[in-house]
Amino acid sequence: MLNLSNIIETHAKLRGNREAVVFATTRLTYAQLNAMACQVAHSLVQMGVQPGDKVALSCPNLPYFPIVYYGILKTGAVVVPLNVLLKPREIAYHLQDSDAKVYFCFEGTAELAMGQMGHAGFNEAQAAGAPVQHFILMTANPAAPSPIEGVKTLGQSIYGKSPAFDTVGRSSEDTAVILYTSGTTGKPKGAELTHNNMIMNAILARDLSGNTVADLAQPRVLITLPLFHSFGQTCQMNAHLFHGGTIVLLPRFDPVAVLNTFVAEKINLFSGVPTMFWALIAAVRQGNIDTAPIRANLRLCSSGGAAIAVEVLKEFEELFGVSIMEGYGLSETSPVATFNQIDIGRKVGSIGVPIWGVEVRVVDDQDQDVPVNEPGEVIIRGHNIMKGYYKRPEATAEAMRGGWFHSGDIARRDEDGFLFIMDRKKDMIIRGGFNVYPREIEEVMVTHPGVSLAAVLGVPDAENGEEIKAYVIRKPGATVTEAELKAWCKETMAAYKYPRMIEFRTSLPMTATGKILKRELKAEG
Repeated sequence: MLNLSNIIETHAKLRGNREAVVFATTRLTYAQLNAMACQVAHSLVQMGVQPGDKVALSCPNLPYFPIVYYGILKTGAVVVPLNVLLKPREIAYHLQDSDAKVYFCFEGTAELAMGQMGHAGFNEAQAAGAPVQHFILMTANPAAPSPIEGVKTLGQSIYGKSPAFDTVGRSSEDTAVILYTSGTTGKPKGAELTHNNMIMNAILARDLSGNTVADLAQPRVLITLPLFHSFGQTCQMNAHLFHGGTIVLLPRFDPVAVLNTFVAEKINLFSGVPTMFWALIAAVRQGNIDTAPIRANLRLCSSGGAAIAVEVLKEFEELFGVSIMEGYGLSETSPVATFNQIDIGRKVGSIGVPIWGVEVRVVDDQDQDVPVNEPGEVIIRGHNIMKGYYKRPEATAEAMRGGWFHSGDIARRDEDGFLFIMDRKKDMIIRGGFNVYPREIEEVMVTHPGVSLAAVLGVPDAENGEEIKAYVIRKPGATVTEAELKAWCKETMAAYKYPRMIEFRTSLPMTATGKILKRELKAEG
């Protein structure tokens, strides 16, 4: 029987008392994690969820995430993880587009009222005719009553349910997870990842650490990367629970909290985006922190999401006494496609070589291989490639031309087969490890009553890698200011998306057909 949730069931049966999930003072064994996931599965069946149905999940890095995630999978349903920073309008779109029948949402905090926004998005989706019928609120205190009138909590939903459930078997090509990823045109698309995609990538992601943790009976992994994203979900949560490790959760990245957790929980493995490693270096330097207690346990780090500066990599490795191994992947590739593998060796600045069972080519516009060290588009095929974009056959066919997934990323391959990312073929911005797509932001900005036209692009930024800048033409007579428009964008878009810099123009450079020449804006600096 194939089901991604089997990764916790096996350990629950064989070593149930082993620690699986740690969050602050909460410590769940594999038996407890599996039992609660079974209770979630029973509640979903009671709500009418059947194999193949979609169930959405908005939750930060809390024990609720794996509990509900594996509970959904046990029923044979499909998990649709949503970015916790989405606003009601964006939530409604994802619920409607994914055909989700149930929506689990964490209540949030005073600073981020996820529950209120999630419920507003749920109501908006229902009003638009979406099939979503049930909204389940995950309260910070599992026993607390719902703060939203008429809404059932997770505690109420699973109360009295059996801690045993017969997991529904799925085929290798059945969809397990839908991860939403924006394109350069249109709205976000859902990449359908199969049980085979997810299981194979989890196995390989863990094995890429080679013999660095081979002597550890139960590696301890710190997860600050969001679990709704493929990096944290596959490469950390699934990978290390599959191998019987312990995952330690932090809801958000804070460098001092990370350093303290390294010591308190005796962390062996850590993954992050480049800005995280930069922030950890700064925290050590500013606090004059002794890293010896961290070095005693930390064995390996990995980086992805964007290229890490060589200077940052070298300084981190010197301070913490471990290697940072870089890799590359996308939501559509489950995500890992290439990696600097311990047993093969690495090249600093490279994204490594293809992982086992995956082929990568570097091609020109006619899909012909380019010579060594010449730039070309990265195309990929193998067990890691998505099933397709949900309900988007044309977009799927375009991305999968000739049976190869076309990444839109430009790279070169050296004489030893190592790949080096050079640029992005698309206009995608990577801000602090999050993918941001200009077209989506532009489409929202022009809905402002004072905005006639907007062009969005990424500009270099020391802290986030890239920052989002918008060039705006006001409507005639409009007097909207930079501060006003920025505040409006902040209210309308997820925090990682809205432009931090806005420049008003009376005109924008364009081609004869009216296409904005963003390369000219970039050239202006």
